[in-house]
Amino acid sequence: MLSALLPAVLAMMAGISIVVQQALNANLRGALHSAAWSGFVSYAVGLACMGLLALAFRDPIPAASLMARVQWWAWSGGMFGAIFIGLSIFLVPQVGAATFLALLVTGQMLGSVTFDHFGWLGLPQRSVDARRLIGVALLIGGVVLIRR
Repeated sequence: MLSALLPAVLAMMAGISIVVQQALNANLRGALHSAAWSGFVSYAVGLACMGLLALAFRDPIPAASLMARVQWWAWSGGMFGAIFIGLSIFLVPQVGAATFLALLVTGQMLGSVTFDHFGWLGLPQRSVDARRLIGVALLIGGVVLIRR
């Protein structure tokens, strides 16, 4: 039972960490008077943490020949992370953490269902069905209910 519960608890902790991150970044934006520098600091600290994690796991630096075989679009994940951080720094103080995260999860679900349906970016194709559409509708309903 613990092995089944642990992934759910870890996923919830990841969700809580997003709330903490957004609140800290919004506070830093106010202190620095700059969303761009707040995002830069967030990414610099994150880069340092990932470097320490790679060292702790003793992961070797990937070979240049391996990196050369990676499709060009696979390198753009950080750009989308920067879009997320930048928008969250800007929007959390305006709409609040709960509304922002409700909209975020709704956007993630709409995107996920679409990417699954078409099998985009190498994901296994999973067709949209009634259960998934009901789930998306319930998330949208949750956004409507949580907004102030």
